[in-house]
Amino acid sequence: MKRPKLKKASKRLSCAKRYKIQKKVREHNRKLRKEAKKKGVTKRVKKDPGVPSVAPFKEDILREAELRKQKLEELKQKKKLEKQQERAQKRKKEATTNDSDPKAKKAKKENRPKKSSVSQDKYTRKFLCSELNKVISASDVIVEVLDARDPLGCRCPQLEEVVLKSEGNKKLLFVLNKIDLVPKDNVERWLNYLQREFPAVAFKASTQLQDKTVQEKKNRTTSGAVDQTKGVASFGNSCLLQLLQDYVDARESKDMLKVGIVGFPSVGKSSLINSLKGIRACNAGVQRGLTKCMQEVHIAKNVKMIDSPSIIVSTDNPPAAMALRSLPASELQENALDAVRALLKQCNKQQIMLQYNVPDFKNSLEFLTLFAKKRGFMQKGGVPNTELAAETFLNDWTGAKLSYHCKPPENVNLPSYLSNTIVTEMQKGWDMSRLQQGNAETINSAKFPNIASSIVFTSSGPTMGLLSINEDLKVEESAEEDFCEEVCDNEEPNLVPEAKTTVEEKTENGKAPQNRRQVKDAAGRPAKVKFQPVPVCIDLSSVKNDNDAYDFNTDFK
Repeated sequence: MKRPKLKKASKRLSCAKRYKIQKKVREHNRKLRKEAKKKGVTKRVKKDPGVPSVAPFKEDILREAELRKQKLEELKQKKKLEKQQERAQKRKKEATTNDSDPKAKKAKKENRPKKSSVSQDKYTRKFLCSELNKVISASDVIVEVLDARDPLGCRCPQLEEVVLKSEGNKKLLFVLNKIDLVPKDNVERWLNYLQREFPAVAFKASTQLQDKTVQEKKNRTTSGAVDQTKGVASFGNSCLLQLLQDYVDARESKDMLKVGIVGFPSVGKSSLINSLKGIRACNAGVQRGLTKCMQEVHIAKNVKMIDSPSIIVSTDNPPAAMALRSLPASELQENALDAVRALLKQCNKQQIMLQYNVPDFKNSLEFLTLFAKKRGFMQKGGVPNTELAAETFLNDWTGAKLSYHCKPPENVNLPSYLSNTIVTEMQKGWDMSRLQQGNAETINSAKFPNIASSIVFTSSGPTMGLLSINEDLKVEESAEEDFCEEVCDNEEPNLVPEAKTTVEEKTENGKAPQNRRQVKDAAGRPAKVKFQPVPVCIDLSSVKNDNDAYDFNTDFK
């Protein structure tokens, strides 16, 4: 406190306050020493005080210390020189061997591991097709996972035909996943439609399993902290496991049942295995095509499930199927803006406006602009980021978030590769009454959205897939042969033949396409435009022989 007649306040403290401060400082230092001792931090080494001047023979002691220091420095320099000489000799030997034997050098380069090529091979379509074929050949039961929002669009006729024609009497089973995103009436109608061909199981996979090991799962269950949120809850586990267990008991062989999980991207293959296992055994996420190779997971004592890569979509499919089923790393994937345009054509405009809370729009670009402003996807200068808005829109449609549904077809016609005898054979060995009872329990326990909040989507039918990469290459070769034949048949020398396409080059307004991407070949990909040289005939007789022409020989001799 400042006294009235003094200019500065006094710095004097009472004894009680001074002792209290000293005590706090001691406690703080003691705490720091204790923490340093726990961490293993030792005290700093004290500096050498040197030889005291009172000591006898001080000069002799200092001289010996100096000589010892010089010897250590010499040894250090000697070792450094020896290492440099060894390195130089090794370089000379390598240079002589490489010059004398070039084959050894070439073999050494070939034997080096190519990390980039190995990592790229796992992302090629040929590798994914081979892994999928391995899963099909190694499995006794093939489970085709279908998205309940578009079950018909998630079916692959090529895969089903291969499974039916494969050796070993393999069984095909449907799992209708993501039933919590579809109205209840629609789920029941799709189950009745699918069960006329193959057995179908209603399922809702868990999307928020955080346990990576069995020990973490045990600790969570014993502690009583069980999460019962919507994402963690899973329905249909007991029905599917009981169905597989009954099939194992009915078999004559006592071998382990291998169940292959197949399907298009983002249908929930890995999430299905994680829900049955109870832990995160397979990598699952929002991104499409995370699974790159087959993975075996033990579910029960006699049941083993095999996770597989996604089916590669053929380029002959409609744009809406390509937008929902193609892999993000695919070279043939359409632009995100084109994919959004194709999806908006398959939906009701009023329902899209209510779902995303945007005003009326004329085209897909205007919708993405409004959607970007609504979500706050803005670039520098206040420009809406339509590309990010398109990616978000596609993630909503492929992920487990948006609610939309398709109506099952009224006329039930079996595909060409199916017959009534095959359907009866596929349903043998399964307890159909118990399956229907389990599906009813799953539907009663799950929560479904209101039909008014779900978007009506027009399905484009089954999606064509590629099980071997040679199928796609044949299409490319045939397209190139047709183009070459058209070029050779053209006899007019002054005309340049255009690329042959099966898709009309005119748009809906009757105008020619402005962009080269709109012209497509027989495979549905952008046509490779090849130019033919046009012979130009110049009549030299028409050129006047002017005497005023400049002669270069006058200046450049």
